[in-house]
Amino acid sequence: MDFFCKLVAPRNTFFQDITPEEGELMQRHGVYWRELMARGRVVTFGVVGDPKGVYGIAVVSYDSEAEVRAATDADPVIQAGAGFSFEIHPMPFGAVRR
Repeated sequence: MDFFCKLVAPRNTFFQDITPEEGELMQRHGVYWRELMARGRVVTFGVVGDPKGVYGIAVVSYDSEAEVRAATDADPVIQAGAGFSFEIHPMPFGAVRR
């Protein structure tokens, strides 16, 4: 099953006033998600430039929400306790361009 994951930053201005330490953390975050993609778990991921506040998204394929939660909980931004959180929503219907 596919799931939509939304990464909520610790503040609305995160991408405008990111600190060097946060930039390093985001680099580790990107490496982590590229590794999941290489394992076939991630369909797509990236940044959404919403004028109300930029956020990250990923569409992932796992058998259960518990597996998705385990993957998002292992993300370096979550492990760092830096104020990030994930919203996870199942996608019961969808299609992927091949």
